[in-house]
Amino acid sequence: MTRMKPLPETARAAHSPLTAQRVRSAWLFLAPMLLVLAAAAGWPLARTVYFSFTDASLADLDARQWVGFANYFSVLHMPSGRNLYDGLLVDPVWWRAVWNTVRFTVISVTCETTLGMIVALVLNAEFPGRGIVRAAILIPWAIPTIVSAKMWQWMLNDQFGIINVVLLNLGLISGKIAWTANADTAMAAVLIVDIWKATPFMTLLILAALQMLPREIIEVARLDGANPWQIFWRVTLPLIRPAVMVAVIFRALDALRIFDLIYVLTPNNVHTKSMSVFARENLFEFDKFAYGSAASTLLFLILALLTIVTIRIGRISLDGGR
Repeated sequence: MTRMKPLPETARAAHSPLTAQRVRSAWLFLAPMLLVLAAAAGWPLARTVYFSFTDASLADLDARQWVGFANYFSVLHMPSGRNLYDGLLVDPVWWRAVWNTVRFTVISVTCETTLGMIVALVLNAEFPGRGIVRAAILIPWAIPTIVSAKMWQWMLNDQFGIINVVLLNLGLISGKIAWTANADTAMAAVLIVDIWKATPFMTLLILAALQMLPREIIEVARLDGANPWQIFWRVTLPLIRPAVMVAVIFRALDALRIFDLIYVLTPNNVHTKSMSVFARENLFEFDKFAYGSAASTLLFLILALLTIVTIRIGRISLDGGR
């Protein structure tokens, strides 16, 4: 019997009116969400990009003039013949904020992913009171960031903070430390608070992935003589890697736009100033609305670029496949 050749992809799509109907229905259901997203996010983003090419001032936005890329980079020709370079791309304060943000993101996300993995593996095991521990571990993440920042600000206070008291009693430090004001410890203080707060988020996502693993695969690996480390490295980790990468992307995006924690814990500190804090200062405090809009636009571009790179490196398919 002669085997019939399968229909080409285009032919199969043309002969599947049910599929086409489902696609139309999907777009119909997604349309309201897309319209709301365009109004709530797309329009403000477009306005921010537009303002970054003007000389807009918060005092009178209607008096703006188009200046092109001057807020990003411009060359000033001096009478002496020298050229002065101006704009965001040559602003050392901006690049310091970029470095602070990237360093904060890399360290915090790495620590939170590692600790989240460890805690998730522990909570995935069977032990008495596991439900209570799972609920308790989410408390730091459930507390609003502003509340957490103020709480830790008091704890880290150099005069009456409990952190200094405990470390002094243990003999780990010889004198009280101004954790959030000292240039050497300000970033470390912000990282400690963020890791304390965000690790439960990573734990929750990784634990959800672990709960979805088929128990049969783990049992087969044990029967084949694999030790716990081999099971984790060769079986568990490859299976949950897509979920871990999604969690890393979400957390990295959140860390790259960090604002509230730094703004409360270390205000006006150049050693911890993030890109979001830089943009906010220029938008509202320094009355350089166009310059702040340019910083916000670059922040969005950096987020978009790093998201694409992370997805490519992690080989994550957003359509549900690998």
